[in-house]
Amino acid sequence: MRIGELSKRTGVAVPTIKYYLREGMVPPGERTSPNQARYDEGHVHRLRLVRALIEVGRLPVAKVREVLGAVDTPAGNVDKLLGTVQKAVLPAMPENAEPEIQTAAEQEVTAMTTALGWCTPDDHPATSALAATLVTAQALGHTGFLDLVRRYALIAEQIGVADLDYIADHPGIDGMLEKVVVGTVLGDTALLALRRLAQAAESTKRYPDETGG
Repeated sequence: MRIGELSKRTGVAVPTIKYYLREGMVPPGERTSPNQARYDEGHVHRLRLVRALIEVGRLPVAKVREVLGAVDTPAGNVDKLLGTVQKAVLPAMPENAEPEIQTAAEQEVTAMTTALGWCTPDDHPATSALAATLVTAQALGHTGFLDLVRRYALIAEQIGVADLDYIADHPGIDGMLEKVVVGTVLGDTALLALRRLAQAAESTKRYPDETGG
């Protein structure tokens, strides 16, 4: 198909498709002439994936390029790719704590994950990100936040199992690699939405509107 039809099939404007092509997020089409190229279903699928990462996953273009680069040149196995994708999508946490305070919080996180029996890399960026939230909560005087995080951890353990089940349920390494991206990026968005819905449901249960309004 020509680029115009590709645009109609995917809902992505032609100038945007050309931008994605220049940025390497979409592979080039098959050249039919110096100024024309032909595209196939693989390009349709990739464009839909790019749109999902940007519009639903809310990733900036630079992050999408990094994630797709990891998919196109896999690091050797799913575990390494998962780590690459996690590092790409994890938001940077502001370094607003004294180094010794941040280190103490990271040790607290490590102690918690060790107690749960989790085997995670010592330098995983999620450790410092989680520690930063503990530091911030402590600075605000919310001393019970750590207990809340411990409750989260028990739920997160089951989410981790579900995520890896989702990734593994696909024949072929290419499909598994894409599921790492979709499950991580779109899964984060889905979890946040589910949390908001669960909060609304629990709030209604605990604090019903007695006026009937």
